[in-house]
Amino acid sequence: MLKINNLTKKFGDKVAVNNLSLHIAPGEIYGFIGHNGAGKTTTLKSIAGILDYDSGEILIDGKSTKSEPLACKAVTAYIPDNPDIYDFMTGIQYLNFIADVFKVSESERASRISEYAKMFEIEGSLNDSIGTYSHGMKQKLVIISALIHSPKLIMMDEPFVGLDPKATHQLKQIMRNICDNGGAIFFSTHVLEVAEKLCDKVAVIKGGNLVASGTVDEVKGNSSLEDAFLEMEE
Repeated sequence: MLKINNLTKKFGDKVAVNNLSLHIAPGEIYGFIGHNGAGKTTTLKSIAGILDYDSGEILIDGKSTKSEPLACKAVTAYIPDNPDIYDFMTGIQYLNFIADVFKVSESERASRISEYAKMFEIEGSLNDSIGTYSHGMKQKLVIISALIHSPKLIMMDEPFVGLDPKATHQLKQIMRNICDNGGAIFFSTHVLEVAEKLCDKVAVIKGGNLVASGTVDEVKGNSSLEDAFLEMEE
């Protein structure tokens, strides 16, 4: 579903991501772990097409993000670490705007918006201005907007930050259901206990370099994922 081959991204003289290669297959929840500044967000934004990259190749569903960007965007969604969205819109206006972008039919969008708004308990706030939303409510709205076109691949940057425990549980279930139905998820997180329980595979990045990748058991060995990560960071 997602193939990253020898990805390198620089900001001036600083190498943010160095020769990174990863393969996320359909059905996999793939965790991306590293300290702040390790290169996680840069990688995710490069996949999403927000950032250009200096060398390497990113393929989504067999298509290049550089030569076929619209085809790649049509089957993906990106949930950023900070939900910066249009405060002047109402929640429902924003969701319909995203649905229009992805050409989701009226019946499909109505069904999905209703389902996910109830699940995340914001159906009563959809007619309110986004400017009145808390950070957690904005995060829920962004998550719903990412799901509205049933993407094959979802990139998430710290998706659980700002969510209440019930919403966190719901999102974990949604992630598992998407992958059980052939989708794939690549997400960054600092919550290593969540990664250990939820992910099929994980990758650890340090200073822009991949230091470990594989199944959770392969990466953590006989210790916890947290202990293994801390050892790699020494």
